[in-house]
Amino acid sequence: MGLVVQKYGGSSVADAEGIKRVAKRIVDAKKNGHQVVVVVSAMGDTTDELIDLAEQVSPIPAGREFDMLLTAGERISMALLAMAIKNLGHEAQSFTGSQAGVITDSVHNKARIIDVTPGRIRTALDEGNIAIVAGFQGVSQDKKDITTLGRGGSDTTAVALAAALDAEVCEIYTDVDGVFTADPRVVKKARKIDWISFEDMLELASSGSKVLLHRCVEYARRYNIPIHVRSSFSGLQGTWVSNEPRGDRKVEQAIISGVAHDTSEAKITVVGVPDKPGEAAAIFRTIADNEINIDMVVQNVSAASTGLTDISFTLPKAEGRKAIDALEKRKDVIGFDSLRYDDQIAKISLVGAGMKTNPGVTAGFFEALSDAGVNIELISTSEIRISVVTRADDVNEAVRAVHTAFGLDSDSDEAVVYGGTGR
Repeated sequence: MGLVVQKYGGSSVADAEGIKRVAKRIVDAKKNGHQVVVVVSAMGDTTDELIDLAEQVSPIPAGREFDMLLTAGERISMALLAMAIKNLGHEAQSFTGSQAGVITDSVHNKARIIDVTPGRIRTALDEGNIAIVAGFQGVSQDKKDITTLGRGGSDTTAVALAAALDAEVCEIYTDVDGVFTADPRVVKKARKIDWISFEDMLELASSGSKVLLHRCVEYARRYNIPIHVRSSFSGLQGTWVSNEPRGDRKVEQAIISGVAHDTSEAKITVVGVPDKPGEAAAIFRTIADNEINIDMVVQNVSAASTGLTDISFTLPKAEGRKAIDALEKRKDVIGFDSLRYDDQIAKISLVGAGMKTNPGVTAGFFEALSDAGVNIELISTSEIRISVVTRADDVNEAVRAVHTAFGLDSDSDEAVVYGGTGR
């Protein structure tokens, strides 16, 4: 049997009973002949509690010390899990991200993995141990400072280790039974997907699906590491994410894979931009220089009388204030009139590789939103995705309407979120 990397989210190790349940599952994999490497998140809401504590002490915590604080959550989990495994009669060794050889760049709070040198992990495995690694963290290549990887960092840690160790699979354990056609907290009749391609999963992840994060899926696609998303609360088969269905299973690619939504974005409109070459470049260079990621971009047709246009774009809410401040500083250079900021928006996306060869998908999508009384503010499309921005208050009704319109509703039992978070 090959090497397996397992990742357990915060809801799976939220308390002592959860940790003992996870330890038994890990030991079972070891008994089945696998070498096992485990990546673990912080317990329950520990990370959120540490963030709140830091903000009480300092309104703007220093990046280096903030990372040092946040990594404590995963270190607690890994040590307790190793203890629980030893209590079941098996040897386990815990490692921080730096001890596991997770090398990152120097950007605190959202570092990117640039290399993995898992020498100590290989040694532990060769000695017959189970290796437990703290997710979400690494060490910077130049300054050797502790860094954190940002949202979804533990998933990325797991896939990166799976690639470095040439694992046969990376199992992502969460509190839902797999990847669903929509968020099961919003759509009770969402269906579990047995297999989904990397391409479709990337689009769902980038569109707001929370079960897997975009960076994790991109890393897995790059190194062709199959991901098995399953629940730590049940023994059911989950969802396989890979280039092709595994083994003898032949799963036809669905026309529509699912509906995703995202309420974590805001919209900035740059009003009165001179419609001439270089203006859009100046706006988005300002955003890029402040290390802010943008999503959707729409430019209006310029008014003939003024030669001015408006440019709107979406970005994470957490980056909204930084983006506004950066643009205001360059207002005179760029030459726009004003800025509008709106954080009461939501993005809804329809994803499926089959839509590029099936006419009528776009019309059906907009008709479903119209029938639900949902107004559209922005539109963005790719070959396998249609995304729109609506009012945040409309998002749940919109997702349910689109899900039903494309025949994605399940006829069987309602989808279960065991831990309540969908992660």
